[in-house]
Formats: sequence, structure tokens, C-alpha cells
Amino acid sequence: MRIAIARTMAEFSIDVYTNGLISGLKAVRPDWEIIELAPRSFDRSSSSWSLRIQKYYERFWRYPHTVKQQIADIYHIIEPCDAHLVYSLKKTGKPTVVTCHDLINFFYPDNLQGSVQLPLISRSAWLYSVKGMKFADHIIAVSAATAKDTTQILNIEPARITVIPNAVESIFKPLLTENIESFRKQQGISSATICLLNVGANHPRKNIYAILQVVKILIQKRLPIKFWKVGADFTDEQKQFIEDSELVSHIKYLGKPDKATLVQIYNAADILMAPSLHEGFGITILEAMACGTPVITSNISAMPEVVGDAGVVVNPRDVKEIANAVIHLQENPIYYQQMRQKSLTRTKSFTWRKTAENIALIYESLRKNIN
Repeated sequence: MRIAIARTMAEFSIDVYTNGLISGLKAVRPDWEIIELAPRSFDRSSSSWSLRIQKYYERFWRYPHTVKQQIADIYHIIEPCDAHLVYSLKKTGKPTVVTCHDLINFFYPDNLQGSVQLPLISRSAWLYSVKGMKFADHIIAVSAATAKDTTQILNIEPARITVIPNAVESIFKPLLTENIESFRKQQGISSATICLLNVGANHPRKNIYAILQVVKILIQKRLPIKFWKVGADFTDEQKQFIEDSELVSHIKYLGKPDKATLVQIYNAADILMAPSLHEGFGITILEAMACGTPVITSNISAMPEVVGDAGVVVNPRDVKEIANAVIHLQENPIYYQQMRQKSLTRTKSFTWRKTAENIALIYESLRKNIN
């Protein structure tokens, strides 16, 4: 079978999914031909109008023509923002599959802000693209929460949606104790310090401000706390809160490290803090768990699906409850070790081979039906 994988413009988390899926497909169906297609990428931080026009041309004209000209048995579109490809691919008579990672922009329109934000044009273009999923032969949702959103928002019948979760790369694993201690020492963290970690973006839905409030509460309780932020830096407002609350010495921004360093950071942290208000899945939760780092996350959206009984779920809007969850883990070493072991056990079932096998079965079913 010949599978055309239509990538999206370079985006780290989606590239992780695409690379994982392709490697998995090659492992479980080695006789298949996997064709990778990708649009030209642009600087998302640029405010150049010329660059924006070129980007829209690439996304809505050149790339769709490139994909349509590729001969394949199945076309798999990796991201909902490229689902407009379905419109032209329907004319080929070949099955189309779209992976839906989330529909967060329906809930948080401000999520579109940035280099692509031309208030009317960018949202209209995004809606045009996402609604292309209605015409796809099948939708892969990375969580039951995302599947529910897809049905409710786009009115796509559940029979055309299959939940197939993301996976975690094998590089995310526990490190030797001496390596962890060495990294903490490099960062000036003693063994007695409780190191909290957050990895990812800094959109309002990520609820970073709540974590800062939790840090403040814990410091007031005289607990030895250090909070590491990885990924997007703090906003100016958050930096002001950190300064006003005298938390500067308790907080450190670690930037955007390479993958090997990120594994060290996950291992060196004591708890991953992920009290997001909405997630399509939550890949950083899985990465932390694979490293044996207990997770405190939200009791809403997709997060409970990811952690199962291997994480601590809390009301993301209740900072006192979140703070108490940290204290409970810190004061109960047996419970902490139980959560650590549960995390390691649970993540063993989230492999790219398993994800790819389930997706391959959908490809085969679609091809059989069309023949």
C-alpha cells in the first residue's frame, strides 16, 4: 500500500507525532511505501505582510496542488489546520484520514494570536481548513475528549471517529541516580529541595499563573521549593507577579533545551505541574511519567485519560487544592514511589508501534471498503 503523509508547517509537537507515526508504520508494515509531503515553512515570528501572503499562497494553493498530484492509496492529513486538503483530494476518489489533535481555537480564539493573526482572515482561513474534516473518510482523535469536541462542534458522526492516543518516544526514560544528582547539583538544587516543573507553551489555558500562586503558597509554608519553566518564557505580567511576590530566587526559566537535556530535566524534577484548563492530549504529561516523574494535572479535558490512576488530578482553578497535592506527595514518600511506579507502568502501553498498528488497521479497512 502507498500512504501519503501530508505534514503541516514545521511545528515541534506535531512533528513529534508525525515522526513517531512514520517510524511506527515502517516497523509494523515494512512492505508499505510511505510518502512524506510537507509545505514550505515560514518564520512565525515575522510581521512581514509579504511573508504572510506567501504563507497563505503556500498553504492554500501550492501545497494542496502538490499533495493532489501525488499518487497514493490513502492520504493522511496530520493536522486539522490542513484539513482543507480534503476538498481537493475527494476528487481523487481515494480515502482521506485526518488526525485531530484538538479544537482548542474554538474555545480559546486568542490562541490564534501571533504572526498569523489577521483577525478576520486568519480565523476565517482556520475555520475553512478545520471544516474540511467533515468530508474526510475517517478522523483519528488523540483522546476521547477531542473526539467528543469533534462530534459536538463539527457534527461529525462518532462512527467516523476513532480514538488512538499519542505515544512517547523511547528516549524519555529514567536516568541513573548519579546522573540526576549531578544535574541537580549543576542547577544548584539540593536533595531536600522540592523541584516543580512545567514544560510547554504559555497560553492562558496553560494556567501558569496558578502554578505561580501555588509556589507562593508553598513558600509561605516554608517549604524548600524551586520551580523550573521549560518552553515558552514567562509573560511580562507573570514576571511582575514573580518579582512582587518575592519569588525570583525560587524560579528559573530553563529555555528550550534539546531533547537529551529535556530528559535530564524531567528526571531531575520531583513533580510535573500541568494544571491546564484544556488539552487535546498532553504529551508532556506522558513524557514526565515515562521518566518516572509524578504528575499533578487537571481533572478536566483530556488529562485524566492520559494519567489514568498514575497521576494526581486536581481542580485546576483551586490553587489551594493544587498546593495540598504537592504537599501530600512531599510528605508521603511511599505514596510518591507508588505514583512513580504507576507512571512507569502506564507509559509502557503508549508506544508508536501500537499507535501505528491501530492507524494501519484503519487504512486497511478504508481501502477494503473502497474496493
